[in-house]
Amino acid sequence: MIHFILGGARSGKSRYAQQWVSERCQQTQQDVTYIATATVTDAQMEKRIQRHQQDRPAHWKLIEAPYTLPQAVATHNNDDIILIDCLTLWLNNLLFKHPQQDFDAVFSQLTTALKSRTGTTVVVSNEVGLGIIPMGEVSRQFVDQAGWLNQAMAATADKVTFVAAGLPLTLKPQPSL
Repeated sequence: MIHFILGGARSGKSRYAQQWVSERCQQTQQDVTYIATATVTDAQMEKRIQRHQQDRPAHWKLIEAPYTLPQAVATHNNDDIILIDCLTLWLNNLLFKHPQQDFDAVFSQLTTALKSRTGTTVVVSNEVGLGIIPMGEVSRQFVDQAGWLNQAMAATADKVTFVAAGLPLTLKPQPSL
């Protein structure tokens, strides 16, 4: 099962994802592996990473995959619950390290790896398409790629939740009338 959770910056999406995984872990007695994609680029980012480290349980396993997310998913134990946080930081890393790569192919590698798992996977991402179109070329490329990545993830996921102001809204499956 793939649960895709997205929302804006500071929307509460990571907190919601961690709570959802913690509850699932308690019900199923499964181990949790947290796959982090962030890299320390400045003092503020270091503080953000420290906050995420403090917020998650210490017994969760950690894999750092700022560039190799599809490979980290593909080679990981199918019995664990995996929490990936977050796709847009991974995309940012890729855009700055390899801006000319075939992003459709990379996104396909990720969705293939996710669909191959038998265990539960929770994927967190920022929704960046709700604002204005950025002025700069690199920023526009990021927003475009993030939108396409999020669409690919939503199509792949069994469950999609949008979080705003700490409140979850189920997008998929759609509630019956």
